[in-house]
Amino acid sequence: MSHIVTVQDAVTAFADFMEPTAAELDAIELEMPVILADVDLLDAQIITLDRTPSELDTRRIRRARRRVLTERAALANRTAGRVVPGGVA
Repeated sequence: MSHIVTVQDAVTAFADFMEPTAAELDAIELEMPVILADVDLLDAQIITLDRTPSELDTRRIRRARRRVLTERAALANRTAGRVVPGGVA
């Protein structure tokens, strides 16, 4: 007869080293304006999925795209030549 048992060790074995390092958290913090701009763009696009976009929707998407491009350019300028310990970013 085969007994069914839980795999508790396998589930909790990864908890200690699965946390992000300080360097990874710093990289995420540095990229947060780009992430938020991407979320705004996705929100604007999702709104128009089930209907024909109005002029306001078109302007909202265009503004969100410009913000994404601006934030990506700013991120590229901030990280140009920057050395992050641990090899992140």
